[in-house]
Amino acid sequence: MIEFLTKIKTFFQVTLWQDVSEQSNALWRWLINTLRVCYIMVRELATGELNLRAMSLVFTTLLSLVPLIAVAFSVLKAFGVHNQIEPLLLSVLEPLGTKGVEITTNIIGFVQNVKVGVLGSVGVAMLFYTIIALVQKIENAFNFVWRVKRPRTLARRFTDYLSVVMIGPVLVFTGLGLAATVLNHDVVQQLQAIEPFGTLILYATKLIPYLMIIFAFTFLYKFIPNTEVKLTPALIGASVAGVLWVTVGMIFASFVASSTNYTAIYSSFAILFFFMIWLYLAWFILLTGSQVAFYLQHPKLVRLGGQSYNLSPRLREKEGLWLMAVIARQFTLQEPALSLHDLEQETGLTSDTLQELLLSLEQGDLLVELVGDEPRYVPAQDIDSIGVDTILQCLRTAEESEVMIVKSLAEPAVEQLLQRLGDAQSSVLAKLTLRDLAMGKAEHE
Repeated sequence: MIEFLTKIKTFFQVTLWQDVSEQSNALWRWLINTLRVCYIMVRELATGELNLRAMSLVFTTLLSLVPLIAVAFSVLKAFGVHNQIEPLLLSVLEPLGTKGVEITTNIIGFVQNVKVGVLGSVGVAMLFYTIIALVQKIENAFNFVWRVKRPRTLARRFTDYLSVVMIGPVLVFTGLGLAATVLNHDVVQQLQAIEPFGTLILYATKLIPYLMIIFAFTFLYKFIPNTEVKLTPALIGASVAGVLWVTVGMIFASFVASSTNYTAIYSSFAILFFFMIWLYLAWFILLTGSQVAFYLQHPKLVRLGGQSYNLSPRLREKEGLWLMAVIARQFTLQEPALSLHDLEQETGLTSDTLQELLLSLEQGDLLVELVGDEPRYVPAQDIDSIGVDTILQCLRTAEESEVMIVKSLAEPAVEQLLQRLGDAQSSVLAKLTLRDLAMGKAEHE
């Protein structure tokens, strides 16, 4: 038994992370990659970071749920489909059983009591602020999963968040309406009487709710993180989250049905407890699916076991100079600016390491990020005025703090030595500019 456990431990710690030959069976490569992602996911969940994010979203959701549904209700009312909100809430809270029906009734009652005329301008502003705060909290959680260093700009938050709140509900209910229309069409009704089409249509009808869950999760994974998310990883992550949603929902429903003791102890408060637990599980499942999508989109991180690595000072300078040279060359040749995804593919660096380098260069006023759907970078100054020595100095001092001063025991001698090294470097690189480096003229200096 001990020998068997040792072999399993060796497999997950050593064998699983060894390079797989490109000539090996495709199914074997897929299986190894799946095992790697599963192992990383278990380890990530064990750290508790997603757990904390999910718990914080529960509190924000409780504060923002009624305002969010009130705004969605007002938008859908213009299309005459506002009555569909209640069935949707019932399906989301279905694992709560009869308590879900009671919570849905209370939420709808709260929404109907929201009167814009009574709230006034300040009240309406606070209503929208509460909704935007919820979406921003969700974005921060997804950005954490995708290791994005910066959120959307204030202008993009306002436009993107409001578009989700205003257009999102319309798209969801439009999809549900189209599905119902197709199933009720005369041709489909006639096909139901013919086998095997009748059985297939019956199964399709039962699958529609689950497909809608996967579609909604895919939309969130594509839209919410402030980075480019490919469709295939988002769809696979949404499928994993959808399976977890259904499975955990069934388990939780059986738990609620057999929890009469909790109801007897906590009385009416038991409904709130169960609601909060289900909210936590829902957010945890959603973030878990996003984590799966992240690792599927970043296979380099999977090969590294999900661990980021820090660049040595030498590699930091080398990669930083390379980034500046490539971005400057694109700018000089008047070619499209490179995105974060393009630079990640070119360098082979992980996204978080690359973002740290770019952020250091931005803070040194050497790069600037273009406004657009995805971050793209161009030089912040005339490349003839940017010296290579300036770039190296920026990369070396990026993490230094002006507040904290570290004193060396041999301070005068160390300072003199470093000063001499700096002067020698400056004299060698005095005439070398970023343009020279980008166009390959540095080789002749």
